[in-house]
Amino acid sequence: MKALIWEAARTMNMREQDQPTVPDDEILIRIGHVGICGSELSGYLGHNALRVPPLIMGHEFAGEVVAVGSGVSGINADLAIGKLVTVNPLWYCSECHYCQQGLTQLCTKRQLLGAHRPGAFAEYVSAPAKLALVLPDGMTTRTGSLTEPVGCAVRIGELAGDVNGEDCLIIGAGPIGLLALQVLKLNGAKRVFIAELDAERLAMGEALGGIPIQPRDVDTVQTVKDATGGMGVAVSVDAVGSARTREQCVSATRPTGTMILSGLHEESSTMPAADMIRREITAKGSFGYTSANFAAALDLLAQDKIRLDPWIIEAPLHEGGQWFERLIDAPGNVSKVLLVPDM
Repeated sequence: MKALIWEAARTMNMREQDQPTVPDDEILIRIGHVGICGSELSGYLGHNALRVPPLIMGHEFAGEVVAVGSGVSGINADLAIGKLVTVNPLWYCSECHYCQQGLTQLCTKRQLLGAHRPGAFAEYVSAPAKLALVLPDGMTTRTGSLTEPVGCAVRIGELAGDVNGEDCLIIGAGPIGLLALQVLKLNGAKRVFIAELDAERLAMGEALGGIPIQPRDVDTVQTVKDATGGMGVAVSVDAVGSARTREQCVSATRPTGTMILSGLHEESSTMPAADMIRREITAKGSFGYTSANFAAALDLLAQDKIRLDPWIIEAPLHEGGQWFERLIDAPGNVSKVLLVPDM
């Protein structure tokens, strides 16, 4: 098969690879669509210790089952050749303390498809049957491939708690920021402010119901406080992950409010801890999604309640390296890039 291999920092090439073998508890999937994730951009740059070249990345995907292991029917009887599926790429053991609590994304033995093992930037990928979900009738692999990032947004919404009638802030209008905006709105948020430097991405946030804030023109924190009578928001979400955006979230959150850290741009940064203590602000990290969040994300997509269109770009897999460069340098009017294998 053909696969897009990340071989070194800012270096990706199409190569011939052996088609994956299929263990008893796995399925072989012919990839229909596979998305480029923000975490993979840092890996592509060589800034992510989780990913080591040479590697087939790609963990946001959907495709057609073309082979099943001998034990698959006992794991999920719905999986059969010809079925369209998406896959939760976060493998979990089902046995550790966190798995027993339903927090499968925090499994002590977790492994990410596309990092710890070959991913979906290829014509085919093998994946554990227990992680696969059959797409609802009529759903395309284009839509199904969005399940993973929507799952991240569902988890953010879960951690935000009851936002009904409340004001919220999201900093960063990348895919996760745009999806979290929609989840918070679906969960009843009164107003969701969204701050973003890129004018075209900010326009996407506004089109999806957010109240836009352009940090080049105004002070993000002051704008939020002016709009909320000096209070600040009940929930803030940092979907960037820089020292500056983390600090802004603290400052824009009202006393006893919650800030959710999702962006991973910087591994570490200083935080205004004294301010957080004095105003009793709760900080929560949001990593991935539970298996229940993943299933809920697929359901939201099936109900057409969440979207990234009309700003999705489809491109052939062999152009993947070019799109990584574009997304790093100037993403512009693109919410998500979906790569399609060159069959």
